[in-house]
Amino acid sequence: MSKIEGDRDFVPVHIAVLTVSDSRSEADDRSGQTLVDRLTGAGHVLADRNICKDEQDAIVAQLNRWIDDPSVDVVIATGGTGVTGRDVTPEAFQAVYEKEVPGFGELFRMLSYQKIKTSTIQSRATAGVCRGTYLFALPGSPGACKDAWDDILEAQLDARTRPCNFVELFDRLREHEIAR
Repeated sequence: MSKIEGDRDFVPVHIAVLTVSDSRSEADDRSGQTLVDRLTGAGHVLADRNICKDEQDAIVAQLNRWIDDPSVDVVIATGGTGVTGRDVTPEAFQAVYEKEVPGFGELFRMLSYQKIKTSTIQSRATAGVCRGTYLFALPGSPGACKDAWDDILEAQLDARTRPCNFVELFDRLREHEIAR
């Protein structure tokens, strides 16, 4: 069981939020707003926010812009993780991953099962790392964003979480580049 320990300082993480949708605008983007509210409420910094069409090339281009931006530590996307023809977010993310974090999707679906039962099988939530930036793709519902943040990301993006967290690995994510 992970826990917050007071012997470490909180480190604000710079997070970009991407909503993948053919129909949403910032005014009616409840899922993106859920993420913004939760990350800023936890003390993190909203580095950027964008809405992108369900088009793999457009998603990849936006991910690469943020991956190349040193002011973005983490990207959290919502939408496009289902199984319909327009759902291409996991394919876009996998196109840029250097390393996948398969446990994220597995854990998300396990937690989601407790609330929506077998419907969770339709989620292709995914996570990975590219050039020192963490990438998380969540389903497009506010409930899924809330669950992923509250039950996984809030703790893993807090440097005080023990026994381990993603933040303490930031300095080591690009070790393979240095070794060349």
